[in-house]
This record gives sequence, structure tokens and C-alpha cells, in this order.
Amino acid sequence: MIFIDNEGHTDPKLNLALEEHILRHFDASKDYLLFYINAPSIIIGRNQNTLEEINQEYVEANNIHVVRRVSGGGAVYHDLGNLNFSFITNHDGKSISNFKKFTAPVIKVLNAMGVAAELKGRNDILVNEQKISGTAQFSTGKRMISHGTLLFNTDMSEVVKALQVKMSKIQSKGHKSVRSRVANISDFLETPLSMSDFKSELLQGLYEASEPFETYRLTEAEWQAVYDLKAEKYDLWDWNYGRSPKFNIQRNKRFPIGEIDLRIFVEKGYISDFKIFGDFFGRQPVSDLENLLIGVPYDKHEISKALESVAIEHYFGTLEKSDFLTLVYGND
Repeated sequence: MIFIDNEGHTDPKLNLALEEHILRHFDASKDYLLFYINAPSIIIGRNQNTLEEINQEYVEANNIHVVRRVSGGGAVYHDLGNLNFSFITNHDGKSISNFKKFTAPVIKVLNAMGVAAELKGRNDILVNEQKISGTAQFSTGKRMISHGTLLFNTDMSEVVKALQVKMSKIQSKGHKSVRSRVANISDFLETPLSMSDFKSELLQGLYEASEPFETYRLTEAEWQAVYDLKAEKYDLWDWNYGRSPKFNIQRNKRFPIGEIDLRIFVEKGYISDFKIFGDFFGRQPVSDLENLLIGVPYDKHEISKALESVAIEHYFGTLEKSDFLTLVYGND
């Protein structure tokens, strides 16, 4: 395992560009660990509709960064009290959606600190039923990112103000607010720690649980490539906001694998635009599925025929094709 030093950068766009650059360009025979802390920001899941996840007025007034990441899952709030970890490894065919594999060493270190953390639900680390960490994954097919947040000393009032929580999520999980569901790790520590000390203890614990680590610092040329990726992707409105389509049909449902929100534009009986949003995790980009349905008559039989050879679980995880078809068209 090689620990990548991000040199203290707190720009979320730069840190996400760094993470993706490591994934795509570093030696694929090695495993990497990256830590980073972001300035106040909302990190949007790859498949989400940004404008429906954030309190736009509050975000603009308080200069909060809004950045889309490459992995699925839901929107999360980051600030200087939140430590992000990222494992970048080979994709062995069994690791995608195996959150336990990558959270286990982190949970072990937290337990050693006296924090009774455990993995629950799809991808959350909880203490006393309160969420202290959420995780997500992304795969290129050969390589993958498994990353997560660690709420150490985050301003919880900002979480509530910055994120526009959907009623479907609140109702389905039975929670009254974001604040009642999340907590800081610092609340569970017997001995207070600074963020710097917490980061050091976590890193030391991960060192001890693995093969000897080495620390790597990027070259000037590698940093330039990261800045180029930031400028070409993560700085762009199109990447962070630009998926919101015109639509005349909206269908939304929360499944065990997460929420799926469809926006369908039908003209003269044919699907002219089709967008899929949600906090689900999948192996394949949903844009492939969206493009497949454009030009198909908005007819249940025709849509079913278009999906005949599609492995729907590659896009959403464990979901029956019949359930997706019902969501697209209804029961009629």
C-alpha cells in the first residue's frame, strides 16, 4: 500500500481530480491510500440531479463549493472537520459493492480508539445508530476507488442548511432531519484529539493493519496533469450541474438499492430525452442505458424489447428488470 501525500490541498475540485488521476494513471500493480480534507463543499453523487440536492440560495450566499464526483451514492457535505479516505485498488470482480472489505480496516482503527463503529445498511458506518461515515465506489473495469467520509468535527448545522433533503428519503428511512441521523467521531472519543492527531492515529492504525506503507509525493509534472484534469472536468458547470433535462414525465421510487428518479421527455410518442438520477451504485454508466432508450416509442412492449438484452443489475445493483420497466412506464 502506498500513501499519497496530497500536500494539504483543501480545494475539493483539485482533490477529486487527484483521486481520479491516481485511479487512471498510476501503476496498476499497486494499491494506494489517499487522505484529503475539503473546504466547505457539497459533493454530489455521479447520478444525481444537483439542483434538487442542494439549497442553492444558501450555497451561493456562503460560497460553498459544489462538485460532482465519479462515484454513485448520495450528496454529502464536507468541511475542514471532515476527513476523507480513498483506497485505489484493482477491481477483482468481487470488490464492487463490497463496502465491508474497505471499511473494515477503518472500523478496526476506530474501535481501537474506543469508538464503537460498525458498518450498517448499504454503505454507512454508524455509532449508536448515528452515521459518522458514508462510503461510495467507482470502477473503470480494471481499477476502482472505494472512498468515504469520516465526520470528525463537522459543523452539523451547515449539513442541514446546505443540503436540500428529499422527502422520499426522509419518509422511507423514518428520520425527521439530517441532524438526527449524523454525529461526529469526536463526540465518542474519551480523550479529545485534534484533526491532525486523528489523521495521524488513523494512518498509523492502517499502517499496522497492512503491509509496510511508503509515502509518495507527486512530481511537478504529475501535479500539472491533476490541475489539467481539474480545469477540463471538475471546474466545469456542465460536469457539476449540467445534467438537468427538460422533461414531461417524472417517475421516482426508492428501492433497497437506493432511489431512482427518471425524467422522460416524450415527443410525438417517442422518447426524445431520458435521464436517470439517484443515489444507487452501479458498475456501468447510466448514460449507456439513457442513450439506448432515446428514439424508442413510449410503449411498454417497445421499451421492454429495447431492454431485452440489458443486464439491468450492471447499472443499479440488485434490481429486477421488471421493477425498472414498471418505473419507466407504470403498471398499465
